Amino acid sequence: MKKLGRGLGAILEDVEAGYLKSIPNKSIQEIDIKKIKSNPYQPRKQFDENSIQELAASIKKHGLMQPIIVVENNGEYILVAGERRLRAVESLKKDKIKAIVSDISLKELREYALIENIQREDLNPLEIAMSLKALIDEYGFTHEELAKNLGKSRAYISNMLRLLTLPEDVQNKLLENKITYGHAKVLIGLEKNKIDNVVEKIEKDNLSVRDTENLIKKYKKSKKDNEEISEDLLDVALKLKKMGFKIEIGKNFLKLKFKNETDLKKLKTLIDKLS
Repeated sequence: MKKLGRGLGAILEDVEAGYLKSIPNKSIQEIDIKKIKSNPYQPRKQFDENSIQELAASIKKHGLMQPIIVVENNGEYILVAGERRLRAVESLKKDKIKAIVSDISLKELREYALIENIQREDLNPLEIAMSLKALIDEYGFTHEELAKNLGKSRAYISNMLRLLTLPEDVQNKLLENKITYGHAKVLIGLEKNKIDNVVEKIEKDNLSVRDTENLIKKYKKSKKDNEEISEDLLDVALKLKKMGFKIEIGKNFLKLKFKNETDLKKLKTLIDKLS
């Protein structure tokens, strides 16, 4: 069984709870902020500026209670965990920040960044979905393995991944919190033009998730249709989408839409390779 982030996970748990008993004192250092680089594998796309300023105010009054975690790389440091804390301290015009210098390898950075963020309750659902997909693509985890290692249900993993089958503009609305996860979940399986109509009404009339469900009943035979999209069909849809194809997915169908002749040629090439 593959293990996700074991070792660092224990450190993160201690740090986030404010307990540093298991961390050697010598590993906590004052690091020059200018030498710290953001983790290139950070899955979080949105940072609430108001919450960062609130955190900055707390740090100004009480000090930084939870060090960030970094890994050293050629005289500089790459951030592993604590980007909100780093941004808050930077906003206070500080030159240095308290940090735990970890001895993890650079190859482990992406996995750790994904795991650290998935475990956070304030991460946007779409960011979680992208993190889960990255773990599947790069480490070969199955839905079952992710569920066990993350302490989540298998249904949770599958439901999150299905968000990535939504049209890109709808994904952006979810990322920007213009619609909720509940809204997005009931949109899965609808055709694009119907999704656009429903989303327009959600924004215009401030529809609740229940209101949205009632609105789209005429577009679906039952809610169960949406819940029974198979894992195999979902995996195929996500792989095609990663290759650049525009797709729509439902319980018993997968629809490809071509933007131009290039997309058609790409599909023909793929089929030729398989045949």
